[in-house]
Amino acid sequence: MSLRAFLLLLLLGLVAASAVAVVLARHHHREAFIALSATERERDELNVEFGRLQIEQATWSETNRIEQIAAGKLGMKFPEGAEVVVVQP
Repeated sequence: MSLRAFLLLLLLGLVAASAVAVVLARHHHREAFIALSATERERDELNVEFGRLQIEQATWSETNRIEQIAAGKLGMKFPEGAEVVVVQP
């Protein structure tokens, strides 16, 4: 085999290896992009749920709701003027 034929075969082999490397790199890129898309979708769902939970927390912690529960379930009420005692240090 001549040197020229050997170099031609070597170059063909290198081109084939390069093509396989490009295909593998694109495949890994697609897998990473799919994983990124899934993670972004999960992030968006968690952000929506977090917003709902913040609204729910704000609803449950409203002052008038707490006062209604304190008055209804616990029988609590605001003290009258005569029932207030000021403690001096």
